[in-house]
Amino acid sequence: MTRLVSVLLGALAVTAVGTIASAQQRGSGPPNALQGFSQNRDQPVQIEAATLEVREKEKQATFSGNVKVTQGDTGLRAKSLVVFYDDNRDNGDKKTNDKNANKGQMTQATPGPNGQQQIKRLEAKGGVIVTQKDQTVTGDIGIFDMRTNTVTMSGNVVMTQGQNVLRGDRLMVDLGSGVSRVESGKSGNGRVQGLFQAGGGKPGEGVLPSIPAPGARQPSR
Repeated sequence: MTRLVSVLLGALAVTAVGTIASAQQRGSGPPNALQGFSQNRDQPVQIEAATLEVREKEKQATFSGNVKVTQGDTGLRAKSLVVFYDDNRDNGDKKTNDKNANKGQMTQATPGPNGQQQIKRLEAKGGVIVTQKDQTVTGDIGIFDMRTNTVTMSGNVVMTQGQNVLRGDRLMVDLGSGVSRVESGKSGNGRVQGLFQAGGGKPGEGVLPSIPAPGARQPSR
């Protein structure tokens, strides 16, 4: 029972810290919808799911069935959320995590009272939706990798803010460098597609300004 509770706490903790580095980019990083959990990290995280299955040999914990994660004004929905973790009995990793946090890198969560589980990856699958205020990022699969410090959304990725829309097959965000990349596969004729309404946003609010759409041009003023 103690181990199960530890894994549950790990899922909560990693959701809260999973995008900490993105908030430090000050508007030049990934889409704001992916920054939401870090912006609200002082608020409690609520996870709802139909079932939870823990496989200790495989070191996996799976939330399934209309999974909902909420923290402040940020939410994540998916059919399933899989937490991959390692046993971590070496408390010396705390110094490494503190050092990475100071450099703006995503820290590796060590949940539980004794820090015995180290979260290495989260995989959200099936109609993944991340929302924050008027911004939404959707895709088939969302992977939050604590070790490579990256977030990847793939499969029919759509980013929206108000009436503005950007579509691609894959969104990759490097939280360490703050670089975001959108790619398109076979869908959309192999092209990233964007629709931007002139004057559609509020003053001072850009429309996903940090996403470098290949070949996209800023509208003339």
